[in-house]
Amino acid sequence: MNLPNKLTIIRMVLILPFVVLLLGGFHQWGWFTAIFGGILEYVDFIALAIFIIASLTDLVDGKIARKYNLVTNFGKFMDPLADKLLVCAALICLVEMGRIPAWIVIIIMSREFIISGFRLVASDKGVVIAANYWGKFKTTFQMIMVCLMIANNDVIPSAIRGGYQILTDIIMWIALALTVISLIDYVWKNRSVMSDAK
Repeated sequence: MNLPNKLTIIRMVLILPFVVLLLGGFHQWGWFTAIFGGILEYVDFIALAIFIIASLTDLVDGKIARKYNLVTNFGKFMDPLADKLLVCAALICLVEMGRIPAWIVIIIMSREFIISGFRLVASDKGVVIAANYWGKFKTTFQMIMVCLMIANNDVIPSAIRGGYQILTDIIMWIALALTVISLIDYVWKNRSVMSDAK
């Protein structure tokens, strides 16, 4: 197994501790609270660090795979799957924590399912659909949004909490708008994929 694929697997493995820390499942473990009780108020930031590390593995494994011609079928399948699992896990956790409305998450996740379906149909026809700039902007703002929402806890000084929430809301609406725009752009430009014409 080459390095890019190992990084993809690492990204998937990191999802479990990320979710456990973010949702506070560790509180059921007496040994955990006994050892780490003093840092429990910062646990969201530990989860944030894991999310950032996992996100960076996505950036790194793709560059390595393309630069050194290490693209494999395993990577083609698992890399986008790992990305979707990471982002969807983060968004579902944030809904549970009351930091993002569920309907926004439904729109974001629906977009991913629709695009995945398009890619499956295109692949069956031998067509490769490259990611566009709208999609890249969407991903960037979604990642920033998730990071801001994870860090939005009681550790933030009350003096800046209001401004922080406003910034988070602005980024959330931009991410939502880019999600919809990128979907429309993607579907329109690749509408021929859904044609039954040979």
